[in-house]
Amino acid sequence: MKLSRQFGLASAVPKSIDPADATAANRFLAPSPIARRSLLAVAVGAGAALAATSLAAAPRSQTSPAAAHTVPGAAFGLEADSPRDQTKLLQSAIDQTAARGQVLALAPGRYITGALRLPAGTRIAGVPGATLLSFAGGGTFLDGQGAAHVDLSGLVLDGVLLPLAAGRSGGLIRLAGCRDVHLSRLTLRNSPAHAIVLESSAGRIAECDISAAAESAIFSLDAKGLEITGNTITDCANNGILVWRSAPGEDGTLVSGNRIERIAATNGGSGQNGNGINVYRAGKVLVTGNRIADCAYSAIRGNAASNIQMVANSASRIGEVALYAEFGFEGALIASNLIDGAAAGISVTNFNEGGRLAVIQGNIIRNLRRREHEPEDKRGEGIGVEADAAVTGNVIENAPTCGIVIG
Repeated sequence: MKLSRQFGLASAVPKSIDPADATAANRFLAPSPIARRSLLAVAVGAGAALAATSLAAAPRSQTSPAAAHTVPGAAFGLEADSPRDQTKLLQSAIDQTAARGQVLALAPGRYITGALRLPAGTRIAGVPGATLLSFAGGGTFLDGQGAAHVDLSGLVLDGVLLPLAAGRSGGLIRLAGCRDVHLSRLTLRNSPAHAIVLESSAGRIAECDISAAAESAIFSLDAKGLEITGNTITDCANNGILVWRSAPGEDGTLVSGNRIERIAATNGGSGQNGNGINVYRAGKVLVTGNRIADCAYSAIRGNAASNIQMVANSASRIGEVALYAEFGFEGALIASNLIDGAAAGISVTNFNEGGRLAVIQGNIIRNLRRREHEPEDKRGEGIGVEADAAVTGNVIENAPTCGIVIG
């Protein structure tokens, strides 16, 4: 026997092997498992070195994939702070970038523009608080019909209180039959009607700042799956957020984490105006975690809204009933809310109109007042309920009329 070395390891090999004993030869000549691992390590190291050399030699791109899909407005001749009307340039830029799946990026500054149409795939991004589109009149400011994947972010839209094509039912943004809508970090102000109108649409409205709308900040009709979250809404003439349906039915909109303040009832009425959040005919709507103050009528009002949930909201300085479930609804959960200052805390009523089946649990209600100037409806009640209601675990303080009215 002699010793031969493979990869630094000694193996014993016979001087001569009978051909009939080929199996034994293979056994002796095959590298050991340790030897195979050593060979693999050498190969891997060599491959890594070659890959590194190739990467170093290859030219490097200076543009990220995200940046490659973003086109500045200047590429279409748009000029920030120009005194001229830029409607045609903006429309052309929107059409071209939408068709190519690109994002139109607008630099800080003021752009004067008339009505703009939003096709499918529209994506416009500005610098929050600094990219201003100022309405020059002539239609609907931003209008989309049947357009999927509309994404607007970081823009300031000033309606300048100029008339809109749809009159008081219109909005600075009006989208109908649109899916996958994303409106984020927008500032909308001075609308002669609503600020945002969505009809039969789905998507998300988030982190927007909306003020000085002559109707409501957000009006959703016949939603197809909508989330309204984290918005700040102030100084609107008639309502904050409206979630409505053309006929009673399941809606499922989520309204959460919004700050709503100073909502008037300029158009009058007995409760259709002056509400922070108003849900009408829309079923299975969840209203949670909102902070609502200084509303002429209600913080949250559900009218014929079945299976509505009002959970963990804060309501302060409310002109009439803070949390209201009325008329033809079936099912209302009103729980863990804090009410400080209202003519009445919670009301579940209109049994004669089909209003029934409610749970009112774990709420804190305090500092209520009577409206002595009203000829009949003076209130000062903590909780008022009619039939089919469970009222448990609530704390009521400073209710000048009574804590709970049943019947």
